[in-house]
Amino acid sequence: MQLARSLRQGETTSEALTEAALTRARAAQDDLNAFVTLCPDEALAEARSVDAERAAGAALGPLAGVPMAHKDLFCTEGIRTTCGSRMLDNFIPPYDAHVVERVKAARMPVIGKLNMDEFAMGSSNENSYYGAVHNPWDLRCSPGGSSGGSAAAVAAGIVPGATGTDTGGSIRQPAALCNLLGIKPSYGRVSRYGMVAFASSLDQGGVLTRNAEDAAALLQVIAGHDARDATCINAPVPDYLAELRTPLEGVRIGLPDFGDGHAIAPAYRELLEACIEQLRSLGAETVSVQLPNADLGIAIYYVIAPAEASANLARYDGVHYGHRCENPADLQDLYRRSRSEGFGEEVRRRIMVGAHVLARGFYDAYYLQAQKCRRLVLRDYQSAFTRCDVILTPTVRAPAFRLGEKLTDDPTDLYLEDLYTVGANLAGLPGLSMPVGFVDGLPVGVQLIGRALEEGRILSLAHRYQQHTDWHLRTPPGFSGDGA
Repeated sequence: MQLARSLRQGETTSEALTEAALTRARAAQDDLNAFVTLCPDEALAEARSVDAERAAGAALGPLAGVPMAHKDLFCTEGIRTTCGSRMLDNFIPPYDAHVVERVKAARMPVIGKLNMDEFAMGSSNENSYYGAVHNPWDLRCSPGGSSGGSAAAVAAGIVPGATGTDTGGSIRQPAALCNLLGIKPSYGRVSRYGMVAFASSLDQGGVLTRNAEDAAALLQVIAGHDARDATCINAPVPDYLAELRTPLEGVRIGLPDFGDGHAIAPAYRELLEACIEQLRSLGAETVSVQLPNADLGIAIYYVIAPAEASANLARYDGVHYGHRCENPADLQDLYRRSRSEGFGEEVRRRIMVGAHVLARGFYDAYYLQAQKCRRLVLRDYQSAFTRCDVILTPTVRAPAFRLGEKLTDDPTDLYLEDLYTVGANLAGLPGLSMPVGFVDGLPVGVQLIGRALEEGRILSLAHRYQQHTDWHLRTPPGFSGDGA
């Protein structure tokens, strides 16, 4: 909220902030590759309009004039939306996503569209048609995925906040690897209208920022009911900024015992224990909870998500819109070559897996069983929340890995990067990752999972923690920037 306060107090202008953000984006592009498209004309026009209205004494929203950026799977009217794919390289939507509409209504200049794993499929941001995104903390490393461009842009101080999406951890994992706070709201809290679909029962839009206060302010902008999305919850959105002031006294934090299969490095464990001790000193209580089916999460996710992806991506056939091959011999050749050329390797892999588990003879054995097991995961969380208010876990298995390190013939090692995060998506619960320290010079995070629609509680806990620590204030060498 720092930039917002500076604007309201007349210490700077939206045009100046937006021009500075665009300058930083251009300067860092060769190093980070965070953006697919920059929108200088549109952003500066909006900034100048906000400045003129503020000078005339108009009543404006709290974030009016603060620049930001969108992950490139939110449809933007008249501006290219690629989803990180050759398939949509030339796609210019005729309408805005609901999230984009809300940001426009808040009068926040959007400086561009951010790079991402193709169709949000990946945990390293190496699957983009536009090349890998680099982590500002170490340019040799992955920023995480699929919202890697969003994480890199915020961590590098290009913008104070950005939108992202989270299907199995794609906001929280890059937040942890880039020293940010990233929040995935409850399923249905943010409309998916105009958000290019990956897995419809898992996808959820959210935000990445430096701290809980900025996240609360930006989530306040994008959350809310939208009748165009049948899965969007028609429930009042609380005042997230007001809820930040909720004291921690009496808050019960559940600590699951995952067993040896979820082991993390001793240095990372020490940071988690220090975080837990800090929260206890602020009045929180800790209790042990059981999530007995947590080990099934990855297997469940990688049946359900590819199945839904296979169905969602069937629309890209070379006929309606998207990439079309040249000179097809017949209709079948058009379908085959357009999809083979338009989709990258990881997307093709997941389409094939999804088609297999949905096929006659395999549906009952795989997809139906996965849905039954998903119910078990939800019941585990429901049982745990009878003993606690918030569940605390690691966000990732380890700090950021080197780009190319996990691009092997066996993709399952990369899939395991979502080990701690998929559960919240399967259960539709809100989850966030916040900075908790550094291992070997690279950031790691702690994950907080709350009850459905209790985003305010986990944001409040994160805010109280950040008031007594400075991990979130640290910026990568060579990059800097201010909060919103």
